Amino acid sequence: MLHAARKGPQRGRELRAAAGELDIPWARTWLAGVARENFLRFVLRPLMNVYTARRATGRERLANLRGPVILVANHASHIDTPVILAALPRRLRKRTAVAAAADYFYRYRMIAWLVSLVFNTVPIERRGGGLTKPGAGHLDRLLDQGWNLLLYPEGTRSRSGGPGRVRRGAAVLAAAHNLSIVPIRVSGTGEAMPPGRLWPKRLHGKLTSRRHKVEVSFGEPIKPGADADATALIERVQRFFESSDGGPSPSPYRRLTGSRGER
Repeated sequence: MLHAARKGPQRGRELRAAAGELDIPWARTWLAGVARENFLRFVLRPLMNVYTARRATGRERLANLRGPVILVANHASHIDTPVILAALPRRLRKRTAVAAAADYFYRYRMIAWLVSLVFNTVPIERRGGGLTKPGAGHLDRLLDQGWNLLLYPEGTRSRSGGPGRVRRGAAVLAAAHNLSIVPIRVSGTGEAMPPGRLWPKRLHGKLTSRRHKVEVSFGEPIKPGADADATALIERVQRFFESSDGGPSPSPYRRLTGSRGER
């Protein structure tokens, strides 16, 4: 028992150190992308509809955006990722990889394969904001290949209900590649599936249960050179996470009559 307890932290350190080596490139092939898009459409979205009533705001700010970009979001729940991916326009979503903690999601091979296929994850080392050298070399290659990258710069899920401290790693990575940062604020997911739960839940009333209200707000892209200092850039992201900024835009989750739907 004591040996197993000691082995766990050691394994976690090994995984963090070898984050780049744990990457699963086949998850970014054309065939995997087709499977992922259909899984989102026919499995994840209907499942999320059971537990959440979702709304997206600020999508018009992405209309003229050309990748690659760094997407940074606050983090309160494991369902943040499918909620954000579903809210993204398809042209951005199909070229978006999601940074995932190597010591959490890549500890076991089958889980690593599953999350890589379903969410197009890439492993990162969480120490130092998750983007320390040499652990971020595979992220550099992805961005050079034109992939967008979704990051949770707080490093872990919030337990307080509010956004945590935003780390500088995303800003440093964006500056190194001269890429825009798009801040994303997610609300309501922590109530629908808080840390510690393995499955979402509904709100229970006296007679019936109802869905949790979840909102995804996209902020104005922060263009390269807007902030020469990474700290100043991250402060802008932090303020967006803590604000209620963001105007409404048509929801991507409901198809209007006669509409061709999400592209």
